[in-house]
Amino acid sequence: MIRLSARQFDDLVQEAIESLPNQFRRHMENLSVEVQDKPAPALLRQMDMPPGELLMGLYHGVPLTDKSVTSPYEYPERILLFKGNIEQVCETVDDVVDEIYYTVLHEVGHHFGMDEDELDELGYG
Repeated sequence: MIRLSARQFDDLVQEAIESLPNQFRRHMENLSVEVQDKPAPALLRQMDMPPGELLMGLYHGVPLTDKSVTSPYEYPERILLFKGNIEQVCETVDDVVDEIYYTVLHEVGHHFGMDEDELDELGYG
């Protein structure tokens, strides 16, 4: 387990996002990436997360495949990264960068309309 300051973690988030392939980054212009320490217990219950399973990130929005001019999404779309959970599974700064990169790619996949099975097939499950 590694512990980083909020500033260090934010810098690593920025580094990971900048290293994403351009075809992903260009679809993130209207998508914010926010950091929280851990997900709220109510959120974990709502998602039916098994006890002991760690949630690293969450996409909050309407997938591009579900958007239309007749039903726009009224709230800011965002990816939440859970710093405490990411730190819990990482030993080094490089591990943190890799986990952030992987988690952001996974959540961007949801933004593109992919479900968990499709993300698993691509290696981002």
